[in-house]
Amino acid sequence: MIVEFDGDVFAWDARVDVAMYLTALPVELGAAIREIPRPTRGFGSVRVHARVGETRWRTSIFPSSDGSYVLPLKKSVRDAEALVEGGRVHVHLEVIDA
Repeated sequence: MIVEFDGDVFAWDARVDVAMYLTALPVELGAAIREIPRPTRGFGSVRVHARVGETRWRTSIFPSSDGSYVLPLKKSVRDAEALVEGGRVHVHLEVIDA
């Protein structure tokens, strides 16, 4: 399954000692991903290939409290694509756990 979406970049507020930034998948995309039969992984994570701009990487998305998923945006991606907290990001994801 391949999905694309636009989202806001935000800081993870669960731990103030760690600078982690995320973007949230729209709820309807999260619901569609939840329907895909796949092996159970830690924390309910789903492995994906991600692309933002010209930057590609392999990572996981994680369940969020609204029933969707969040995508971690590591520092190297934020730096390469000039992403900042509060900014917008266009994401291309390929679910590879299916």
